[in-house]
Amino acid sequence: MQPPVLILNGPNLNLLGHREPETYGGVTLAEIEARCRAVAAEQGLRADFRQSNHEGVLVDAVHEARGSGGGILLNPAGYSHTSIALRDALAAAGVPVVEVHLTNVHRREAFRHRSFTAEVSDAVICGAGAQGYELGLLHLARLIGAGGRG
Repeated sequence: MQPPVLILNGPNLNLLGHREPETYGGVTLAEIEARCRAVAAEQGLRADFRQSNHEGVLVDAVHEARGSGGGILLNPAGYSHTSIALRDALAAAGVPVVEVHLTNVHRREAFRHRSFTAEVSDAVICGAGAQGYELGLLHLARLIGAGGRG
């Protein structure tokens, strides 16, 4: 079995399925977690699925994953546009990172067009809804299998 893949979710994602379903869809974070665990298992990966509304907790989780040999699938939510601390933690993680967003951030407000965390990610998937997590995990499995960053 491969090292764990950290699937990390930022602020307000705990409200998925209830918060602005016309924008984010009706799928809950629990449903996304179940699907991620299934896809990870199909790829021979262990999923460590977490969500926090607190920036420091997310940074600490990235630090835990540092050098683990696994990878990070990250939906930083609003922190993608504001958090230099999360960006710097990802840059130092030493594992492949795939960023995912449910919506196409480039079709939304201008402030969402810039992602500090994308600058240090190996790939970014946006606009694919909940399926973006599955696509991100498949890509992350490829990167891990190839022995590192893409």
